[in-house]
Amino acid sequence: MLSVVTIARMSDAERLATYVETWWQAIGDFTSLLDSLSEEEWALPTDLAGWDVKAIASHTAHLESLLAGGPEEAADIGEPAHVTGPMGQFTEIGVVTRRDRSPASVVEEIRRTTAARHDAIVADPPTDPAAPAPGIFGLIGWTQNTLLRNRPLDIWMHEQDVRRAIGRPGGLDSPAAQHTADYLSEAFGFVVGKKVAPPAGTTAVLVVEGSPVVAVEVDASGRGRRLADVPAQPTVRLTTDRESFIVLAGGRRAARPGAVTIEGDPDLGAAIVAQLRTTP
Repeated sequence: MLSVVTIARMSDAERLATYVETWWQAIGDFTSLLDSLSEEEWALPTDLAGWDVKAIASHTAHLESLLAGGPEEAADIGEPAHVTGPMGQFTEIGVVTRRDRSPASVVEEIRRTTAARHDAIVADPPTDPAAPAPGIFGLIGWTQNTLLRNRPLDIWMHEQDVRRAIGRPGGLDSPAAQHTADYLSEAFGFVVGKKVAPPAGTTAVLVVEGSPVVAVEVDASGRGRRLADVPAQPTVRLTTDRESFIVLAGGRRAARPGAVTIEGDPDLGAAIVAQLRTTP
């Protein structure tokens, strides 16, 4: 798997191609997992409020269909309690429009649309990370870099949602797992500086198993500025495994007791853990 340093040294085109390949591998892992599910497992609830396993697959099929050039979908989603904003209303559409379809047909749609999109990207690779993303994603201000970097994260996070629902852990050492953990770790400075907002001069270190250590210092403007060197005695140090970090940063559930070790200021550490979520 490629390190963060290696990716940072790539050209724009190489970096975008790496995101595409990581997404494509994640699609293969996700669809293989879905193929293995029993009829009962498709109906199991997940950590995402109001969504069972099939809903997650349906949502994925919806987004990948749009990215492959499929038509925009419309549906009366009603007023489900778990939908609280415009983004939730949008993501619920794919769940509703596929409610009466078989799980196998949803998986087939994911495979078909992603294969078409992958073929198109390979034939005409993106080279400008600042170019607008296609379709609705460009309309909301996303660039090609934002879209292509987010797709592996989204697919792998949903693979993990399914795995937790069915009680079948795994997939924590894949390229998409590495990509996601490293990506979400980058938001640590925002979490500390803006969400927790301790005094200027506070230093915090995040150690996620398998990812680069992240050290930040809160500056006079309240920004959690990334430090090049890890301080020997930071105000607080958090150490955790990849899975526990992912469920916290993804806002899925609380980590298991003792999964996050806090050294230094215990109150500050607890406040950071409580605010680690950085995904919608």
